Amino acid sequence: MRKSVTLLILATVTLTGCATISESRLNPFNWFGRSEADPAAVANATVNPLIPQRRASVFLDNRPEVFAGRPIAEVTELLVERRPGGAIIRATGEANRLGPFDVRLIQDEAASDEGTLVYDLKALQQPGPRNTNPRSRQVTVGLWITDQDLAGIRTITVRGAENARSVRR
Repeated sequence: MRKSVTLLILATVTLTGCATISESRLNPFNWFGRSEADPAAVANATVNPLIPQRRASVFLDNRPEVFAGRPIAEVTELLVERRPGGAIIRATGEANRLGPFDVRLIQDEAASDEGTLVYDLKALQQPGPRNTNPRSRQVTVGLWITDQDLAGIRTITVRGAENARSVRR
């Protein structure tokens, strides 16, 4: 009993003594010091660090990427939904084959002018069955356009392989 009380008193005195050496180099929590805030070095403020940069190498070509999609057979619906700061163009189409993927609205620069925007509804498509349920061949894509891009635009047209749909202001 006497040894346990002595050990308890010795442990208490030792632990209270740690408060006096809390700022000394003997305390292992002080070995690396406190953290300090350093300003980050910004080389180029226009580069987004979350978007990887393309590098030149033997296996990587620096030419602009060309989308290899084919036009969707029929454009069934075209909506332009106004939002603060711009609009969302939402196009729905029906492919002639099952399983289209990576659907995009590609702007046709040659057909577009100051008052008209013309887009082609394209998707990557693999050979597959043709006579299937139309809902399994249906695709929908959206594209955000800012108010600056819409300035002066009166007509938006989305083309497919067999038809085109237009929306006018």
